[in-house]
Amino acid sequence: MNIKEYVQLRKEQLKKEIASLDVKPTLIIIQVNADPASDAYVRGKLKDGAEVGANVILDKQAPSISETDLIKLIEKYNHDPHVHGLIVQMPLPKQINESHIKLAVNPVKDVDGFHPLTHFKPCTPKGIIDYLKAEGVIFQGKSAVVIGRSNIVGKPMQQLLLAENATVTQMHSKTTREDMDLFLSHADIIVVAVGRKHFLNHSFKLKPSAVVVDVGINRDEAGLHGDAEPNLAVKLQTPVPGGVGLLTRLSLLVNLMEAYHGIQN
Repeated sequence: MNIKEYVQLRKEQLKKEIASLDVKPTLIIIQVNADPASDAYVRGKLKDGAEVGANVILDKQAPSISETDLIKLIEKYNHDPHVHGLIVQMPLPKQINESHIKLAVNPVKDVDGFHPLTHFKPCTPKGIIDYLKAEGVIFQGKSAVVIGRSNIVGKPMQQLLLAENATVTQMHSKTTREDMDLFLSHADIIVVAVGRKHFLNHSFKLKPSAVVVDVGINRDEAGLHGDAEPNLAVKLQTPVPGGVGLLTRLSLLVNLMEAYHGIQN
């Protein structure tokens, strides 16, 4: 099943579940940037919410908002019993400390999975794991390579793969080409999230049985490109566009439902 089919199936399941509820799950998205990529992500989240019958509400504030006022707004939603999930769209303006904002969101409503005390898994790594499981990918005892070490994808991806009992190697910009060649040639699962067009390409020798998950979104005049060159000689490779971004948005809805049941109960 390709990603679009998988996401549509899961959305239909969520739609049926939400239709049976007396109170609809509500997600607040606070956006304080003027970023075209963020605008596109938010439009996608609003569309997803409408599709499944959840209340997804955008609270758009001026990019000039102070950190104090943003935290007051977050606190308002933290204490609103009708709000089940709360996210602050990244990136943030330079006058606002990202760490302070992540800590301000109530962990029980932190459906992005950024707060250190939250029990929600970050949406992109969670979406990847859930999809690969649906595809029958075995993690236990397998060699996994994560290329990238960001706090949003790379680091939590490593943790979730470890939790599935994979043997995980994390590579980054300071990893030598010699080591990359070595570890990638043995990898059963490869997650590439470095923000560089076609970084993982045909010059690397990969296992024909390998699974490549492409998290990258790179824009140029020709359109959108992943971090992996298309049509690598592997068993499964996620596309760009129409790949991991859809899984990320789906996971946000899944986390919202979990938050809803936690608060309603």
